[in-house]
Amino acid sequence: MKITAMEQSESVSDVLCDVCGCSTRVEGYGLQFGTLQASWGYGSAHDGERYEVHLCELCFFRTISGLRRERMANFMFSDESQDLSDFGLVARDDLFNDGGSSTS
Repeated sequence: MKITAMEQSESVSDVLCDVCGCSTRVEGYGLQFGTLQASWGYGSAHDGERYEVHLCELCFFRTISGLRRERMANFMFSDESQDLSDFGLVARDDLFNDGGSSTS
């Protein structure tokens, strides 16, 4: 026997970008945002601290661009050649979060 009842549940209706404050909702496609996160453990200067920053697409790729520039500056005089065109990218064509095609 099924017993049904109306129950209220809390759900996320929007995620605002922590940098520019814009909504990450894309009409017809839902929430589209990136997350920068860290959890610092024992021995770290920030032991026990956790961080999570939500970014819209534009702010996410601006952030990646800044990190890519830092990487280039840190290895500027290195003998290793650097191809940073896919910096941070771990999969392509992964529309359903099923692994897509690996970039490594």
